[in-house]
Amino acid sequence: MSKVNIILVCSAGMSTSMIVSKMKKVAADNSLDVDVKAIPSTEAEEYIETNKVDVLLLGPQVRYLEKRFKELGEKANVKVDVINPVHYGTMNGEMILQQALDLTKE
Repeated sequence: MSKVNIILVCSAGMSTSMIVSKMKKVAADNSLDVDVKAIPSTEAEEYIETNKVDVLLLGPQVRYLEKRFKELGEKANVKVDVINPVHYGTMNGEMILQQALDLTKE
């Protein structure tokens, strides 16, 4: 399987950057080839257009952007979903990483 590029989109990026760290640790512990980044919603649209992205996960606080990003994702072949609020709130990097990887199999 080739490297999976995942971006987490949020409003500011503070809590999301902690989740990115946890996701990277789970990926490293399981020898998974993934790249995970947190990006503010204001920059995400341009990022998708200029970088290889496989999965875009929206933080629960920006779920109102889901429709817009799903439309962008269809054009750019990017899977889009909203992070489960419980997993986000508990900073469950393992479950959020699993959610992203499951999307790549759809």
